[in-house]
Amino acid sequence: MNENTTDYRRLLQCAREGSSEEVGQLLDAYRAYLRLLARLHINRQLRGKADPSDLVQETFLAAHKHFPQFRGATEEELLAWLRQIMASKLANLARRYVVSGGRAIHLERQMTGDLDRSSIALSQAFQTEGSSPSGHAARREQAILLADALEQLPDDYREVIVLRHLEELSFPEIAARMGRTLDSVKNLWTRALGRLKRSLVEVG
Repeated sequence: MNENTTDYRRLLQCAREGSSEEVGQLLDAYRAYLRLLARLHINRQLRGKADPSDLVQETFLAAHKHFPQFRGATEEELLAWLRQIMASKLANLARRYVVSGGRAIHLERQMTGDLDRSSIALSQAFQTEGSSPSGHAARREQAILLADALEQLPDDYREVIVLRHLEELSFPEIAARMGRTLDSVKNLWTRALGRLKRSLVEVG
């Protein structure tokens, strides 16, 4: 059993026993993952209306408060629970800025489904690029490893990877978004992808 898996189980057990500090440490392990999901969905539906880091913090505050209600035992179950909380926060934002007519339950379900699909896409984003899950990744969620690796990249490297592989923009669209020439964006993407692959190997 690897050290990260052991840490997760230890933190989960301590959190269940009522240690507020351990709950915080457990949740913080998923900050990069949740921030990436928040960034994707704010960009798609609420661009300019909210900040991903603020949304993650709201999710953590709610998760911390309601942690005794979490009954899962696996990392996958914890991630699903956190996505459900974030979906509720996203739905509140959408009702405030996009949707009229008050609270709509179906909106929260839609947000949960969208976040679940984004998490799956994140898990599978680079498997076709020759970065199949390692033994380490088999024990931890691949989406977590990828989000953590992206977090370690320089800002422009991370941006071009997210825009290309997760927001699925074309190179001309990315060039316009980043204010760069088409050639410079392609070169940046090549360097960033190589750096990311090396990071994923090291994580494994």
